[in-house]
Amino acid sequence: MSILNIYIQKKKGMRLIMKIETKKKDICINRIVTQKTEKFDLEEDVIIPDIKPDILKALSESGNVCIFKKEILDGRIKLDGSVNVYLVYLADSEKDNIRGINTNIDFKETFECKEAKKSMDLYEKICIKSIECKVLNGRKISLKVELEVILTLYSNENISIVNNIENVKDIQTRSRDAKINSLVGANTIKTYAKETIKINTEDKLAEILKLDINIVNKDIKISYNKVLAKADAEIKIMYLTEDNRINTVEAMVPVMGFIEMPDISDDNICDVKYTIKNILIKPNPEEEHSIYIELEMEIVCYAFKEEEVRIINDLYSPTRNLEYELKNIKTSVKRDSKNGVFEIKEKIQIPELVGEKIYNINAIPTLNNSKISNDKILFEGDLKINAIISANNETTIELITKEIPFVYTMEFEGINDRDRIETHIDVSMQNFETDNTDISLNINLKFEVSKYEQLDLNIIEEVTESEKKCEDNPYSMTIYFVKQGDSLWKIAKKFKSTTQDIAKLNNIEDPNKIDIGMQLFIPKYVCKESDG
Repeated sequence: MSILNIYIQKKKGMRLIMKIETKKKDICINRIVTQKTEKFDLEEDVIIPDIKPDILKALSESGNVCIFKKEILDGRIKLDGSVNVYLVYLADSEKDNIRGINTNIDFKETFECKEAKKSMDLYEKICIKSIECKVLNGRKISLKVELEVILTLYSNENISIVNNIENVKDIQTRSRDAKINSLVGANTIKTYAKETIKINTEDKLAEILKLDINIVNKDIKISYNKVLAKADAEIKIMYLTEDNRINTVEAMVPVMGFIEMPDISDDNICDVKYTIKNILIKPNPEEEHSIYIELEMEIVCYAFKEEEVRIINDLYSPTRNLEYELKNIKTSVKRDSKNGVFEIKEKIQIPELVGEKIYNINAIPTLNNSKISNDKILFEGDLKINAIISANNETTIELITKEIPFVYTMEFEGINDRDRIETHIDVSMQNFETDNTDISLNINLKFEVSKYEQLDLNIIEEVTESEKKCEDNPYSMTIYFVKQGDSLWKIAKKFKSTTQDIAKLNNIEDPNKIDIGMQLFIPKYVCKESDG
């Protein structure tokens, strides 16, 4: 319970003339301020290290993105990070046919964003669209990386909503009930995922040619004011042996972190996001036939609870000249999430595969479009298949790329076209079988979808009584004809009456239904002067 003072501003100062007892609800509003997609290119010339042979031809390019730092300024967003590039190339050497280069391309990018404020939170999702390598000469190459980043800005605002006014008979109020996903808390932690990955005992590691990282199997557990975030880093490594053979190894590295979240409960909704900040991978000096990998990860958690609140969004007094200010807020409601798995079974033909060997197959899903209808989401996208195969009787390698379009319909009860969605796609399983020139693929795409509806609310922050004198009105009743856009509330407020009295006098059964041209008799009230 609080006291909302209604006052008059006089030349001699402020004089209290009446008090209104109000009930308020304190909530923290979390909303998406804006979401935008930006693309940018990185270009850098790289010198081939002296210990490696000259480059003749680039065979395969891949990479991983790390975000070191993000900064939100007024009107701008800054990202500092690095692209960890792996290049497999054909060497200009009789002895070493295939070699690899690993290099980092750092970036500092600034994006204009007029909605950005220092107090806001940012989630960024960044991916590599393409990597191109141009051979300048035997000792120098030029790398061009195209990146795409989705920037999502959030704001958290503590507000007090007036939801009831008590013990004042001459104030008319209009309110609405709303289910709001208020923010319980938000927190960020840094954690490390470390693992020693064993390779074949007959392999003597020469160098790492390719590294793929995918965060899968994400899960949370809530207990004792903490959120336990769990996931797996799916690691795929292609490497070169000292006797010039190519091999691959896969591993699941656990990712785990305890996030402090006071007052959280089991029925709260948690939104957890993972970002790779740094990657360390090297031959393990302490154990032969193994590779050491260490991932520095950032885990961000937002926790919400659903609350039903009553909000007064309009008021007036038939007997006093009251004024108030409305504040418009945007908030998220009806938050929910759902996972779905889409199985793709496809046969692709690769004529170059005859008599050769597959070293690595990588599936990269791209979402092109999503359409929401009642209780369903239709996803359209492409699955890019990158296959690294041997060539020339395993003396070299070749990269083959195929694209498979897909359409997936997810059942999502309660979703409609007013909802907004955030979608993340993982390749949760991939198997393949070869038959001469054909590769039979069995790939599962895991869709993680979060949905919410953005709600516009008008709340009252302040009420004052103006010094404007009451208009002389010799009549106790007014006759009014309903116009386009009228409601009984608007008419009662305009003529200083009440909806109840107008409805009663005009035998209106449903105050929400009045017809254009309808004749209304409106009883008037005596307006009190504000200096008495």
